[in-house]
Amino acid sequence: MSHLEEVVLDLERHAAEQGWDTAPKLYALVYGSEIRTTEPELAAELGLAQDPGEGDTLAALEQPELPSQASVEDALATIAWPDAVAGCALVIERVVLPPEAEEEIPADPAEAAAFAAGHPGREDVRMIVGVLRDGERHSALRLRRHDLDDEVLAGPDLVPALADALAATLEPDVPDHDA
Repeated sequence: MSHLEEVVLDLERHAAEQGWDTAPKLYALVYGSEIRTTEPELAAELGLAQDPGEGDTLAALEQPELPSQASVEDALATIAWPDAVAGCALVIERVVLPPEAEEEIPADPAEAAAFAAGHPGREDVRMIVGVLRDGERHSALRLRRHDLDDEVLAGPDLVPALADALAATLEPDVPDHDA
Protein backbone atom coordinates (compact mmCIF):
# COMPACT_ATOMS: atom_id res chain seq x y z
CA MET A 1 0.00 0.00 0.00
CA SER A 2 1.40 3.42 -0.94
CA HIS A 3 1.87 6.30 1.49
CA LEU A 4 -0.98 8.16 -0.21
CA GLU A 5 -3.38 5.22 0.10
CA GLU A 6 -2.52 4.95 3.81
CA VAL A 7 -3.15 8.65 4.40
CA VAL A 8 -6.46 8.67 2.50
CA LEU A 9 -7.71 5.64 4.43
CA ASP A 10 -6.53 7.17 7.74
CA LEU A 11 -8.40 10.38 6.89
CA GLU A 12 -11.48 8.32 6.03
CA ARG A 13 -11.37 6.54 9.40
CA HIS A 14 -10.85 9.85 11.19
CA ALA A 15 -13.80 11.43 9.34
CA ALA A 16 -15.98 8.42 10.19
CA GLU A 17 -15.14 8.90 13.89
CA GLN A 18 -16.18 12.57 13.60
CA GLY A 19 -19.59 11.64 12.16
CA TRP A 20 -21.64 13.14 9.38
CA ASP A 21 -22.65 16.70 8.52
CA THR A 22 -19.21 18.26 8.88
CA ALA A 23 -17.56 21.06 6.94
CA PRO A 24 -15.03 20.21 4.22
CA LYS A 25 -11.48 19.75 5.51
CA LEU A 26 -8.35 20.40 3.48
CA TYR A 27 -5.00 18.82 4.34
CA ALA A 28 -1.43 19.50 3.24
CA LEU A 29 0.42 16.23 2.72
CA VAL A 30 4.06 16.49 3.79
CA TYR A 31 6.69 13.79 4.05
CA GLY A 32 7.99 13.13 7.54
CA SER A 33 11.57 13.72 6.39
CA GLU A 34 10.60 17.25 5.30
CA ILE A 35 8.93 17.98 8.65
CA ARG A 36 11.88 16.55 10.59
CA THR A 37 14.24 18.82 8.64
CA THR A 38 12.22 22.04 8.71
CA GLU A 39 10.09 21.65 11.85
CA PRO A 40 11.77 19.22 14.28
CA GLU A 41 9.50 20.19 17.18
CA LEU A 42 6.39 19.52 15.09
CA ALA A 43 7.89 16.21 13.95
CA ALA A 44 8.40 15.19 17.57
CA GLU A 45 4.86 16.30 18.47
CA LEU A 46 3.47 14.23 15.59
CA GLY A 47 5.59 11.23 16.57
CA LEU A 48 7.27 11.00 13.19
CA ALA A 49 10.04 8.39 13.16
CA GLN A 50 13.54 9.72 13.75
CA ASP A 51 15.22 6.66 12.22
CA PRO A 52 15.34 7.03 8.42
CA GLY A 53 15.69 3.23 8.25
CA GLU A 54 12.01 2.97 9.20
CA GLY A 55 11.03 4.54 5.89
CA ASP A 56 9.42 7.88 5.27
CA THR A 57 5.87 8.67 6.21
CA LEU A 58 3.33 11.05 4.74
CA ALA A 59 1.66 13.33 7.29
CA ALA A 60 -1.70 15.03 6.76
CA LEU A 61 -1.66 18.52 8.25
CA GLU A 62 -5.16 20.01 8.58
CA GLN A 63 -5.47 23.50 7.09
CA PRO A 64 -7.70 26.39 8.17
CA GLU A 65 -11.35 26.07 7.21
CA LEU A 66 -12.18 26.86 3.60
CA PRO A 67 -14.11 30.11 3.04
CA SER A 68 -17.82 29.44 3.48
CA GLN A 69 -18.90 32.07 0.94
CA ALA A 70 -17.19 30.26 -1.94
CA SER A 71 -17.79 26.82 -3.39
CA VAL A 72 -15.09 24.31 -2.58
CA GLU A 73 -14.05 24.29 -6.23
CA ASP A 74 -13.74 28.11 -6.25
CA ALA A 75 -11.76 28.06 -3.00
CA LEU A 76 -9.38 25.42 -4.39
CA ALA A 77 -8.79 27.57 -7.47
CA THR A 78 -7.17 30.21 -5.21
CA ILE A 79 -4.74 27.86 -3.46
CA ALA A 80 -1.09 27.22 -4.27
CA TRP A 81 1.10 25.07 -2.05
CA PRO A 82 4.76 25.72 -1.21
CA ASP A 83 7.30 23.27 -2.62
CA ALA A 84 7.65 21.47 0.74
CA VAL A 85 4.07 20.18 0.36
CA ALA A 86 4.12 16.84 -1.48
CA GLY A 87 0.38 16.75 -2.04
CA CYS A 88 -3.01 17.57 -0.60
CA ALA A 89 -6.22 15.86 0.41
CA LEU A 90 -9.81 16.93 0.87
CA VAL A 91 -12.58 15.41 2.96
CA ILE A 92 -16.00 16.54 1.77
CA GLU A 93 -19.62 15.42 1.96
CA ARG A 94 -22.00 15.70 -0.97
CA VAL A 95 -25.56 14.78 -1.82
CA VAL A 96 -25.83 12.59 -4.89
CA LEU A 97 -29.09 12.16 -6.78
CA PRO A 98 -30.05 9.38 -9.17
CA PRO A 99 -29.48 10.18 -12.86
CA GLU A 100 -33.21 10.35 -13.56
CA ALA A 101 -33.54 13.32 -11.16
CA GLU A 102 -31.08 15.45 -13.16
CA GLU A 103 -33.73 16.95 -15.47
CA GLU A 104 -35.85 18.04 -12.46
CA ILE A 105 -33.12 19.98 -10.64
CA PRO A 106 -33.97 23.72 -10.47
CA ALA A 107 -31.47 26.17 -11.98
CA ASP A 108 -31.40 28.40 -8.89
CA PRO A 109 -28.68 27.11 -6.50
CA ALA A 110 -30.79 27.60 -3.34
CA GLU A 111 -33.76 25.83 -4.91
CA ALA A 112 -31.48 23.07 -6.21
CA ALA A 113 -30.07 22.51 -2.70
CA ALA A 114 -33.57 22.30 -1.23
CA PHE A 115 -34.65 19.95 -4.03
CA ALA A 116 -31.65 17.66 -3.41
CA ALA A 117 -32.14 17.69 0.37
CA GLY A 118 -35.74 16.57 0.05
CA HIS A 119 -35.38 14.09 -2.81
CA PRO A 120 -36.34 10.54 -1.82
CA GLY A 121 -33.52 9.07 -3.96
CA ARG A 122 -30.78 11.20 -2.44
CA GLU A 123 -27.60 9.58 -1.25
CA ASP A 124 -25.22 11.24 1.21
CA VAL A 125 -21.61 10.42 0.41
CA ARG A 126 -18.35 11.35 2.12
CA MET A 127 -15.42 11.61 -0.28
CA ILE A 128 -11.77 11.68 0.66
CA VAL A 129 -9.49 12.51 -2.25
CA GLY A 130 -5.72 12.80 -2.11
CA VAL A 131 -3.21 13.73 -4.80
CA LEU A 132 0.57 14.00 -4.90
CA ARG A 133 2.79 16.18 -7.07
CA ASP A 134 4.07 13.08 -8.86
CA GLY A 135 0.53 12.43 -10.18
CA GLU A 136 -0.48 9.66 -7.77
CA ARG A 137 -4.14 9.83 -6.73
CA HIS A 138 -6.30 7.91 -4.30
CA SER A 139 -9.88 8.25 -3.08
CA ALA A 140 -12.24 6.70 -0.57
CA LEU A 141 -16.05 6.93 -0.53
CA ARG A 142 -18.49 6.13 2.26
CA LEU A 143 -22.24 6.19 1.79
CA ARG A 144 -24.33 7.27 4.78
CA ARG A 145 -26.82 4.45 4.29
CA HIS A 146 -23.92 1.97 4.19
CA ASP A 147 -21.97 3.53 7.05
CA LEU A 148 -19.76 0.52 7.72
CA ASP A 149 -15.96 0.32 7.59
CA ASP A 150 -16.05 -2.74 5.36
CA GLU A 151 -18.27 -0.96 2.80
CA VAL A 152 -15.90 1.93 2.08
CA LEU A 153 -15.01 2.09 -1.60
CA ALA A 154 -11.39 2.96 -2.39
CA GLY A 155 -9.44 3.48 -5.59
CA PRO A 156 -7.40 5.96 -7.62
CA ASP A 157 -10.13 7.32 -9.91
CA LEU A 158 -13.37 7.45 -7.92
CA VAL A 159 -13.72 11.26 -8.02
CA PRO A 160 -11.68 12.43 -11.02
CA ALA A 161 -13.00 16.02 -11.20
CA LEU A 162 -12.19 16.67 -7.55
CA ALA A 163 -8.78 15.02 -7.94
CA ASP A 164 -8.12 17.31 -10.92
CA ALA A 165 -9.08 20.38 -8.86
CA LEU A 166 -6.74 19.31 -6.06
CA ALA A 167 -3.92 18.54 -8.50
CA ALA A 168 -4.28 22.05 -9.97
CA THR A 169 -3.40 23.50 -6.53
CA LEU A 170 -0.02 21.77 -6.79
CA GLU A 171 0.87 23.24 -10.18
CA PRO A 172 3.35 26.11 -10.22
CA ASP A 173 1.21 28.38 -12.43
CA VAL A 174 -1.62 28.66 -9.87
CA PRO A 175 -2.16 32.18 -8.37
CA ASP A 176 0.31 33.21 -5.66
CA HIS A 177 -1.95 32.52 -2.66
CA ASP A 178 -0.49 30.08 -0.15
CA ALA A 179 -2.81 27.70 1.68
